[in-house]
Amino acid sequence: MFSLVDKSLYVADLDLWIDSLRQRSRSYVSHGHADHARAHDLVVTSIDSARICRARFRDAKATFETHPFNEPWDEGEHRLTLFSAGHVLGSSQLLIEGERGSFVYTGDFKLEPSFSIEPAEVKRCDVVLMECTYGRPQYVFPPRAEIAAAMVAWARRALEDGAVPIFYAYSLGKAQEAIAILGRAGLPLTAHGAIHTISAVYAEAGVDLPHCARYDAETFDGAGVLLWPPSGRSLPKAVRGRNVRTASLTGWSVARDTQWRGGADTGFPLSDHADFPSLLRYVELAQPRKVLLNHGWKDFVHRLRRLGIDAEYLESNPQLALF
Repeated sequence: MFSLVDKSLYVADLDLWIDSLRQRSRSYVSHGHADHARAHDLVVTSIDSARICRARFRDAKATFETHPFNEPWDEGEHRLTLFSAGHVLGSSQLLIEGERGSFVYTGDFKLEPSFSIEPAEVKRCDVVLMECTYGRPQYVFPPRAEIAAAMVAWARRALEDGAVPIFYAYSLGKAQEAIAILGRAGLPLTAHGAIHTISAVYAEAGVDLPHCARYDAETFDGAGVLLWPPSGRSLPKAVRGRNVRTASLTGWSVARDTQWRGGADTGFPLSDHADFPSLLRYVELAQPRKVLLNHGWKDFVHRLRRLGIDAEYLESNPQLALF
C-alpha cells in the first residue's frame, strides 16, 4: 500500500518515503534538485546523487544509504532496484518488486541522450508513477544535436559582435550540459560559483567536462561565454554596462509565449525532462497495466486514456493499493 501525505509518497510496506519535501527518518531521493532532495535522517539514493546531495546539504546532518544502478537489494518480501533516469548526474528511478507485481517511480527523467550523463533506462512494470512536466502536444523538442549547434552559433555571433553571451542554466544538470556543448566547440567558459561547485562533483564522479573557469568579478574580462543560474537574473557585476546578450536554457522556450524566456533575449529548449513524444514512448516501452501521474499537466491523463491506457493523476487518490 502507498499513500500521498503532504504531497509526499509513502510506501507503508517498506516504511519508505519517496522524494519527500519534508524531512523524514528515511526517504528515497531520486536526484539532487531542491524540489526533490532533502536532508533526511537516512537518504536512500544512488552513489552519484549522494555526491550531489553532500555538496548541496552542506552542514546538514544526513546519513546516506547508496546503491549502484541495477544492483537489486531485498527488504523483507520486496526487491528494490535503482536505474538511470537520464535527468541529471546520479538521477535514478526506483523499481519495487513483490508478490503483487512490479512498480516503478520515475522521478524526473529524460529519454533523449545527454552530452554529460548516462542515458535513461526503461523497465517493464505493472504500475508506473511518472512525471508529465511537458505532457502537452506542443512540447516537442528538436534533436539535442540541433539545439547544441544553435547554442554554439548564437554564442559565436555574440562574441564576434563584441558582446558577452550569457546562458541562464540551473546549476545542476543544465549548466553541465551547456559546458559540454559549448566547451567542446572550443568556446572559453566562465561559470557562477554554484555551477562550478557542482561541475567539480561531476568531475569527481568521472564525467569529463571541458574546462570552465570560476567567475570572479575582479578578474573576469568579458572574454568568452558566461554561465549563470536563472535565480541570479541581475547581471553579474563584471558585465554591468557592457554589451551583453542573454539566453535562457529551458524546455518551455518551445512555446511561442516569450514569458518563458524569463526576460532573456532568446531561449533554447535544452531540457532535462522528457518532451511529449518521449512521455508516450516511455509508456509504450514500459507496458504498464496502470499509469499514475504527478508533477505536470493533469490533462495528460485524458490524452493517455484516449489511447486506451488506464491512467489517473495521483493527487486525486490519497491512498492506493500498490497494484
